[in-house]
Amino acid sequence: MNVWIAIGVTALGCYAVKLLGLLVPAGVLDRPLVKRLAALLPVALLAALTAQQTFADGRVPVLDARAAGLAAAAVALLLRAPFLLVVAVAVVVTAGVRAVGA
Repeated sequence: MNVWIAIGVTALGCYAVKLLGLLVPAGVLDRPLVKRLAALLPVALLAALTAQQTFADGRVPVLDARAAGLAAAAVALLLRAPFLLVVAVAVVVTAGVRAVGA
């Protein structure tokens, strides 16, 4: 039963956060600082999520095939490859490193 309580509390919390976002006055959203933060925040959160998923296994830092795939994707991005090619390069390099056994 505790799991259902946690699910209910989480659902209510998500609804409350969405409602608070709708209640923010338009004048606040038009400020240059808020616009700049709104543009940069998703990039920062995605970068943090990528780093956590790549370099951590639970609470232990790791350096494995995922890091090689991320490095290959970074090189592909620097070479201005299309997004799907960047993803494909990361997948192939990660799979190759795992197949080799590193």
